Amino acid sequence: MPVFKEYASSSRDLRVLPSFAPPLPRLTSPFSPGEKCEEEKYEVIIVGAGPAGLIHSLLLSRYGISDESLLCIDSKPSTLKSGQADGIQPRTLEVFKTLGISDEIEKEACHMWQFAFWNPSADTKKIIERTAMVPDVLTPARFPYEATIHQGRIERIMETDLSRYSKRGVLRNTKLLDVKIDESDAEFPVLMTIATDGIEKVLRAKHLVGADGAHSVVRQCIGLQLEGESLDHIWGVVDMVADTNFPDIRRRCAIHSPAGSVMVIPRERIATGEYLTRLYVHCPQAVVPEDDQGGEDRVKSDDARQRREQLTLEGILKQAADAFQPYFIRPKEGSVDWWAAYQIGQRISPEFIVRDSKGAARVFIVGDADIDFYILACHTHSPKAGQGMNVSMMDSYNLSWKLAYHINGLTPSTNENPSPLLDTYRTERREIAQQLIDFDRKFSSMFSGKVGATETLTQEEFQKAFTLGNGFTSGCGVEYPENMIVVRDDSDCHTSPVTGTDYQSGILRPGRRLLNVRVLRYADGWQRDIHDDIPSTGRFRILCLTSTDLLDKEGISVRGLDAIARISAQFPPTLIEHIVLHPCLHQSFQWEDIPTFVKQEAEMRFYDGSALDNAYKVYGVNPTQGALAVIRPDGYVGILARLDNTASLDDYLKRCIRPAA
Repeated sequence: MPVFKEYASSSRDLRVLPSFAPPLPRLTSPFSPGEKCEEEKYEVIIVGAGPAGLIHSLLLSRYGISDESLLCIDSKPSTLKSGQADGIQPRTLEVFKTLGISDEIEKEACHMWQFAFWNPSADTKKIIERTAMVPDVLTPARFPYEATIHQGRIERIMETDLSRYSKRGVLRNTKLLDVKIDESDAEFPVLMTIATDGIEKVLRAKHLVGADGAHSVVRQCIGLQLEGESLDHIWGVVDMVADTNFPDIRRRCAIHSPAGSVMVIPRERIATGEYLTRLYVHCPQAVVPEDDQGGEDRVKSDDARQRREQLTLEGILKQAADAFQPYFIRPKEGSVDWWAAYQIGQRISPEFIVRDSKGAARVFIVGDADIDFYILACHTHSPKAGQGMNVSMMDSYNLSWKLAYHINGLTPSTNENPSPLLDTYRTERREIAQQLIDFDRKFSSMFSGKVGATETLTQEEFQKAFTLGNGFTSGCGVEYPENMIVVRDDSDCHTSPVTGTDYQSGILRPGRRLLNVRVLRYADGWQRDIHDDIPSTGRFRILCLTSTDLLDKEGISVRGLDAIARISAQFPPTLIEHIVLHPCLHQSFQWEDIPTFVKQEAEMRFYDGSALDNAYKVYGVNPTQGALAVIRPDGYVGILARLDNTASLDDYLKRCIRPAA
């Protein structure tokens, strides 16, 4: 006799929350490649499956772009096996967290919490000494450290998650041979020739994303040139298990010694149980001598390239050993995992977008780092600031949701400007790329032992440059310029809903990311990170920081929430989510005491904003006045408004999203 009887609804499967991200709604007709023809057709083709290409493929797949519509190709047979990028910055970790793929990195990567500065000692017996120790990340962040882990593992994490959304995944062993704009098919004007295992095929696409890194075929075929210069600084880089008595080998270090400069980057634990260390070693013997400094840049570049090619592992290790004196450092036997020599360059493409004859954005260039010259598809620089892979992935993170909105018909367009939202990719990311180039030129020259041509580097100068640049290098200080989706009105500070200008510390500002704060959920008492309510699902969020008059039925908070409900109802369902905070009210309340909209649309995103971190103080919001903010799908603040100025939110959202019919 059964102990109990079990009953299950016939619709039980419909109630099981899938582990996949919900796709974006689509207002355009479902994609159909049409009848069989000589040319396969896709809405988006991505060339390159390094970090930038993989995160772009993953995001588009999460947003609901299917295998029939999306193709990612790569010439390599697998993810990267050794070498190249290794550092994950705090902002990139935040993004990985919103994707739900940060756990392995959090648990297994090496965390760099401190940065040690070593400089020549006045005591000649010491030769070098530690002169300063600072936090590696100086700006507030959910992850207050940098993580180092092999690029191939990062790629594998993303490709594994991609397999949950895409049956095909990456089409490997596939080379891009040629690409051009051919408007004989106006809907699919990007014409490509590829070869998979040597078998050629012709494809057409509505949009092409070039993430193919060094010597980008996409960039070359469409005629974009990198502008800038290569410096004469030659560096070697080695990944190894270090045998050393240097006391700070497990800290990030900048070593300036009489014999040269070295950057120490501690790496993750490997299968043997030992820990890798990466050394960036300045090799002054490979620098173009002063009497060769005149003449054409090409001659100098060719000479530096030859010197770089002559650099050996033994030479790099010898230079490192000299710089570490009086300490010893050498690789344990058989422990050198990878090494390379490179020449620093700072270059940038003048354009990140190529358009068709009607002005529609068709080809996009995103960065993908390569250690040799550290050339990226759209920008190139040195690797010591740990930016290449991070900035490249953030290019894709910026572009992917905009491209998905354009493909799905979720964003307005006109005949005069068929892709206004896509245009903001160039506006925002080229600005950041130029900042990277400018910062890296100064940082790499300093690290190579000089500022300009004749000035002598001092410890104070280098440390100041590190401190000032930390907001940028961490990714947490990035600020996008004003444009269609960054609306910033600083003309009258009296109308601003926030006070303060310390944006690095979290003061709300359009164009900057929303800083994470800990909040207390009203519904169940969960102590929660607000970043967990802005996952990378392609949704806009309206963040409402209500005022102390929330319980007043005629108050500004209630009127603001009622207006937000009306505004949100204009747009496709599920595309706008709501996060509501309340300040300390000094009075208990029940659901019936506040607008029904809060329980209906934000029951599990309604928080006490002062019980844990004081979100109002962090964000610069007066709790007696409150504030509104629209958070873009990439986590950046798009616009700020007072609680009684919901009309500006309505105007902003209509710039970004087509109202539902």
